[in-house]
Amino acid sequence: MSIPLNLREYEQRARELLPQATYDYYAGGAGDEITVRENEQAWAGLRFRPRVFVDVSSCETATTILGQPVAFPLLTAPCAFNQLAHPDGELAVARATAAAGVIQTLSTMASRSLEEVAGASAGTRWFQLYCQRDRGVTKALIERAEAAGFAALCLTVDVPATGNRERDFRNNFQVPPSIRLANLEPYLPLGSGELALHHYARDQFDASLTWESLAWLRSITRLPIVVKGVLTAEDALLAVQHGVAGIVVSNHGGRQLDSVVSTADALPEIAAAVQGQAEVYVDGGIRRGTDILKALALGARAVLIGRPYLWALAVSGEAGVAHVLQHLHDDLKLAMALAGCPKLSDIGSGFVCRLR
Repeated sequence: MSIPLNLREYEQRARELLPQATYDYYAGGAGDEITVRENEQAWAGLRFRPRVFVDVSSCETATTILGQPVAFPLLTAPCAFNQLAHPDGELAVARATAAAGVIQTLSTMASRSLEEVAGASAGTRWFQLYCQRDRGVTKALIERAEAAGFAALCLTVDVPATGNRERDFRNNFQVPPSIRLANLEPYLPLGSGELALHHYARDQFDASLTWESLAWLRSITRLPIVVKGVLTAEDALLAVQHGVAGIVVSNHGGRQLDSVVSTADALPEIAAAVQGQAEVYVDGGIRRGTDILKALALGARAVLIGRPYLWALAVSGEAGVAHVLQHLHDDLKLAMALAGCPKLSDIGSGFVCRLR
């Protein structure tokens, strides 16, 4: 069978390979999935204003993210239970991201522990944090992340409760007992049998977090803190005022509150409000190198991808993830050349306009 040519073909093949309930868990969103669709449509609604007679014989994609060098401006987003896609799960993603020279963000809800993932490669990793109601558990997770060499904490702030994910309810989706909630096993009485994620989040995630909670987090860690789930300039300014190092413009892939603004539409006002006081990243609907170029033009320093690497993981494990990362790198480099942008620093808002 031929190698998929693009990320959509990976999704098509993954859909054929995965159980329906697993595919729906990864692909689905909240409510009518308006936000899921509009995340991609919003990037598609942007048009380039390319420049010509520019020397693009060499295009440079390397940059830094929180001071860490990366081969191109991309991270893998935190996605729970990668082993639903492939037995190697997060370990395969760790090896592929390290080889590609990009950053892996490991979920609190990973199926491999942060120590196992740290031991799988010498790559740069962030740890995505869901604050637990028991702050002792949260503190212990942070201490383990520091000890394992993770470079930053990525605090998800848009899940005070889980969204209305009707596909999961229809399928009665539960995590099989063979797959672990690896990072939380030492602390929580998870019991045996299948894990219902909706009930777990309801019982264990801390819905009482406020901006003041960042002060407590900063007091117990030396790691830079990135907040993920910001969609307004108002919250971006509050994040900066509370000392965050980075902001991920994210609507959780459309899996939380349906009908929120798309990330492509939210990004410009947030980048303008922050004015370089924190690094700004964006996820949601990134499927092409042209989408990455559009995101950079709108003010992002880097993008995150989630579902695409899960599809690739399901199709061919580590090799699939590696191929998707290489494809996006090459696609970005080509887009830069065709748009007249030999360096990332050349990319500005003048390169894109909104389709009328």
